[in-house]
Amino acid sequence: MNLKKRLENVKDRINKAAFKCSRAPESIHLVAVSKTIPANRVREAIEAGVTILGENYVQEARNKFNALGTYPVSWHFIGHLQSNKAKYAVRLFDLIHSVDTLKIARELNKQAKKVDKVQDVLMQINISKEQSKSGSDIENAINLIKDIVFFENLSVKGFMAMPPFFNNPEKARPYFIALRNLRDQIQKTFPDVILNELSMGMTGDFEVAIEEGATLVRIGTAIFGERR
Repeated sequence: MNLKKRLENVKDRINKAAFKCSRAPESIHLVAVSKTIPANRVREAIEAGVTILGENYVQEARNKFNALGTYPVSWHFIGHLQSNKAKYAVRLFDLIHSVDTLKIARELNKQAKKVDKVQDVLMQINISKEQSKSGSDIENAINLIKDIVFFENLSVKGFMAMPPFFNNPEKARPYFIALRNLRDQIQKTFPDVILNELSMGMTGDFEVAIEEGATLVRIGTAIFGERR
């Protein structure tokens, strides 16, 4: 199956998952995870209909942006961000999914101010409490957002999480529910901050994530094939 067919198949699955739980398909946005994919393949994906690219590494994204920056796509950062890369991140990305410490939030705010930008961000939550994963502790999330919402050059739009990998996507459902519940709890605490976005769900479990409220699904393998 070629890339265009794979992309159409993913979009069809998103639509079916949305209809299954009585959601509008247009409320769910596909982030094509293009990490390690060469620029010519990413260009092919854009021309096939991809509108949001998700990158994990700032330097790799910079190279692709230089090659593809004229295309009308939105660039999202979905990897672990080091504070020394913040100045590049605010210049490249429309949405940063992975803010998980006050240190990185403060640096992003500082760098965004330098370029007169309000940077849209998501807070990454380590919903599974795995030591190998980045993300704020669930217990610390309220304290973290309490500080971040006062930064003039950051705008918190919602949350991101990665559950453990399961062969059965149903096993990921409790983690998606937990992120949605956390969002709802924090939304009540901060009613003036509109936390609409939930970035959750990947190739193996995005349909379940959609059923539990995902607005951004991060899909790479189902579009580009297995990475070498």
